[in-house]
Amino acid sequence: MIWESFGAAVLGLALSWVALRSLADRLPAGRAVYLTGTLGALFGAYLTHAALGPGHVLATLIGAVSVGAVTLSLLIRPRGRRLTRSAAAQ
Repeated sequence: MIWESFGAAVLGLALSWVALRSLADRLPAGRAVYLTGTLGALFGAYLTHAALGPGHVLATLIGAVSVGAVTLSLLIRPRGRRLTRSAAAQ
């Protein structure tokens, strides 16, 4: 289990690095991206390990990358749109 956790953390950091390299203008600060990717991957590894049980290392790491990617996708901001106040708020 410790190697799965370590592998999930490394994969989460790698996923965060790739996201920052390709979508730097649409993501918040790097610290938030690295933290979100790593914690998302660790949670994905925990969730997959709890669902499948021990002995499924590859599936656990795939689950970690999947959940890490989903949590990182929640940080992406729209391209080129400014946030404006709605008519009801003015």
